[in-house]
Amino acid sequence: MSNEQQIPILDLGPELAEVSAELQAAYKRVVASRHFILGPEVEAFEREVAAYLGVRHAIGVNSGTDALVLALRALEIGPGDEVIVPPFTFFATAESVSAVGATPVFADIDPETFNLSPEAAAAAVTPRTKAIIPVHLFGQSADMDALGTLAREKKLLLVEDVAQAFGGAWRGRKLGTIGAAAAFSFFPSKNLSCMGDGGLVATDDDKVAEATRMLRAHGSRRKYFNEAIGYNSRLDALQAAFLRAKLPRVDEWNRARREAAARYTELLSGVKGLVLPRTRAGAEHVFHQYTVRVLDGRRDRVQTTLQEAGIGTMVYYPKALHQLPIYPQASLHLPNTEAATHEVLSLPMWPRIARETQVRVSDRIRELAGPVR
Repeated sequence: MSNEQQIPILDLGPELAEVSAELQAAYKRVVASRHFILGPEVEAFEREVAAYLGVRHAIGVNSGTDALVLALRALEIGPGDEVIVPPFTFFATAESVSAVGATPVFADIDPETFNLSPEAAAAAVTPRTKAIIPVHLFGQSADMDALGTLAREKKLLLVEDVAQAFGGAWRGRKLGTIGAAAAFSFFPSKNLSCMGDGGLVATDDDKVAEATRMLRAHGSRRKYFNEAIGYNSRLDALQAAFLRAKLPRVDEWNRARREAAARYTELLSGVKGLVLPRTRAGAEHVFHQYTVRVLDGRRDRVQTTLQEAGIGTMVYYPKALHQLPIYPQASLHLPNTEAATHEVLSLPMWPRIARETQVRVSDRIRELAGPVR
């Protein structure tokens, strides 16, 4: 282990320090209100985040996973339906489909952006297909033009998974406002995060919004008058207050992430055996992660050597969803996804990461890679 200070994959310290006073004020405000679940604080956050996104309805829920489940339920997706999902994403994307009784159908990714391939999605459509879940992975939009065209032609619903891309955009439209509904996560590592679990469903559809609000509160519009089997998925007032404190900073933080990504690209340009992330034309990338490809079967060795040097990295994701025991599909071969699981490596990334830190990370990677091209 190097004697140098360790570099984590994520350091929340600078972000929290910037809003320390606002967070403390939010805490005191909620404690003084004695209203801890839903209520005025949550309603205020829902109004503010809906205005930020440019969407009619924003419904705070317990987590990003719950947001996906509730959105699918509100859209009346269930048993007998198929939903096309990318296999290169966090388990919750497919899990939510299974949780409502529908069947996730895996379609391969675009190797350049790691997002769902519109061509692969089109090939996966069957008469039972009801929806597509594009995941805006690592902070970059999926190709919403092509997926939108596919959805219209096949009369399918688009449910955006925006867990990693709050504040990102596609051709000027905020992600989460393009499909029939969208799910956001406010897990502590996200671009907009609370200090615990939290999530959001966004939609322009009044009926979907009403159904989501009912489902999050045990299937009731009025307490004790339950109309459906729902969930206990209410956003805590304290988490909403923390999110309100951070929301005004999120664009600035996302700009800082893009600047950090540009520095990595400058510092790592030309490194042998390393493929750097690229931003698709039309996408406003918010770099939840800066994820490279390490070629020639060297990813695990590079990660281990960086760890020994005190540099934290992560592999998102080491196993494709269609390869998990819960989804036994041994005959399914998705080459782009399977290659990605063996090559991707996410480098340290946060809004205020110092250039000196990035130089140290990049220098070590250059040493591991050998001569540049």
